[in-house]
Amino acid sequence: MSEPELVPRPQGRYVPAVVHDGIAYSAGMTPRRDGVLTVTGVVGRDLDLPRAREAAGLAARNAIAAVAAAVGGTAAISRCLRMSVFVACAPDFRELSAVADGASDVLVECLGPDALPVRSAIGVYALPSGAPVEIELTVAVSA
Repeated sequence: MSEPELVPRPQGRYVPAVVHDGIAYSAGMTPRRDGVLTVTGVVGRDLDLPRAREAAGLAARNAIAAVAAAVGGTAAISRCLRMSVFVACAPDFRELSAVADGASDVLVECLGPDALPVRSAIGVYALPSGAPVEIELTVAVSA
């Protein structure tokens, strides 16, 4: 298992993660490094599936980093509960689950195979700053 990168800075007026009653919630995370989107565009038009999966993986890594920073590290994450994967995609793009698998792969890499949560993969018209994917993560944390 590997530790996620540094927690991304918020791009607006919100916090990266909130912890309440043993549950941590990440803000929506996009594929950013050092505050800069690594890729923009619409999946199925501007981006192919492999690039979209990679973007989803980076967004998931950012969500893990946000939660880990709020709870004192990944060791405090006892279980991922839910992951929502939003994909800015062309109207005829249907491989939403395959894009979301890029995020699931990173959860396994960072937290282990038992970390996989329930998941939704949702196609949308647009995401903040032209990001192709956005990830929200909900996890149970140990005291």
